[in-house]
Amino acid sequence: MNPADLAELLRATATVVLTNHALDTAALPATVTVERPRNPEHGDYASNLALQLAKKVGVNPRQLAGWLAEALAQDDGIASAEVAGPGFINLRLDASAQGVIINNVIDGGNTYGNSDAQAGHQINLEFVSANPTGPIHIGGTRWAAVGDALGRLLSTQGAGVVREYYFNDHGAQINRFTNSLIAAAKGEPTPEDGYAGSYIGDIAEQVLTEAPDALGQPDTEQHETFRRIGVELMFAHIKDSLHEFGTDFDVYTHEKSMHTSGRVEQAIARLRENGNIYEKDGATWLRTSAFGDDKDRVVIKSDGKPAYIAGDLAYYLDKRQRGFDLCIYMLGADHHGYISRLKA
Repeated sequence: MNPADLAELLRATATVVLTNHALDTAALPATVTVERPRNPEHGDYASNLALQLAKKVGVNPRQLAGWLAEALAQDDGIASAEVAGPGFINLRLDASAQGVIINNVIDGGNTYGNSDAQAGHQINLEFVSANPTGPIHIGGTRWAAVGDALGRLLSTQGAGVVREYYFNDHGAQINRFTNSLIAAAKGEPTPEDGYAGSYIGDIAEQVLTEAPDALGQPDTEQHETFRRIGVELMFAHIKDSLHEFGTDFDVYTHEKSMHTSGRVEQAIARLRENGNIYEKDGATWLRTSAFGDDKDRVVIKSDGKPAYIAGDLAYYLDKRQRGFDLCIYMLGADHHGYISRLKA
């Protein structure tokens, strides 16, 4: 007997008890729960159902708990049912009832625990989303394990789950990554704010293999060549590593696409229409402090370039426009400070 079975038995028993004492069964909650007592000496499970019902049906909670306990004790799966405190019911399961769940697990095999509780719900689950400036590390694989497990669990409950990876291929870190590749290709020291791992040299060599004339290109063209090929190679490496780990994704969304498609401008325009955008000190600001953030955030900097949050605004709107019932964001440890502005 598992907790769900026991809760169902408790509700059915309560229905009979209330009926036998001419009490209103409509007072019963739609869902009855049982919990593990903190002290194992109090039994296998406990319920406060009598306390929930007592006032509604006009009966002393201990008396009602006594009626319920007496009726529950008649069930073959219940070894004992005792009243405790102001009206709690402590339950001990019969040994045979405790073993039933083992047989159920064996019989159910890989489908044990499956249900349709989330049928019809479309859920977007974004996880890992590590920056494409280096190989996946232990922090990323941790979220891969947790996110993949959560996705599988939601799927077993009938939900339609879209596993998504947000690829941060735009902004300052990509410029530093690109400059590091160019320096390695030229045999120069790593830039002060660059990436110095041995993988940088390996990728730089691969870029030159694919584009032998890259170092002879004008600076702007050269930067774009190393950026484009380098990011593609790094992304492929990350995807391969995650696949070997057993984690695959349904959708890969590129941050760069939020900027090149005009979605950033669309998101800002929508926020401006809602009165949540204002201009100050030559920059464009978002009123996040009005929605729980500790301060307002710059969306477009005074030099006209979008701030980091600009792409996130477009991405959030993009997800909502895709019609998901629920969007789950799994944030890394270095993004905990981002929670308040994301909620805002």
